[in-house]
Amino acid sequence: MNLESWQLTFDFALVVLIWLVQLIIYPSFKYIPRHDLLNWHQSYVKRMGIIVIPLMLGQVALISLQVFKQISSYSVGVLLLVLVQWIITLRYFAPMHQKISSNAYSEENLNQLVKNNWVRTLVWTIIFLWGLLKESSLLPL
Repeated sequence: MNLESWQLTFDFALVVLIWLVQLIIYPSFKYIPRHDLLNWHQSYVKRMGIIVIPLMLGQVALISLQVFKQISSYSVGVLLLVLVQWIITLRYFAPMHQKISSNAYSEENLNQLVKNNWVRTLVWTIIFLWGLLKESSLLPL
């Protein structure tokens, strides 16, 4: 498998994961009683980290290699989008999950989690679709 195929595989895994999070996982937080959410969320964050961290690290490593191998509008554009995802995740979502795990959240925080996650959902979807178009030779990049 070549570098681009690996990239597409990681991008696909992240797009599937983010859509599950957006449509099922985050909305479910509002239906779990506070005490149960506190206990469950601490476990959820650890388990999700086992999946998300390697995927995000792999994605950034692969696109960085592509930029190093051959600078193109695709590789630089995707690298910028991936870096945006990292910034959003670390600056907004990690602290929000910390609030939930420490029982310092409100109902509005849970609503904002779902609402604001649409940005990450859209960006990871764009990254995947852009790579898919590139690999299918529909885009001359």
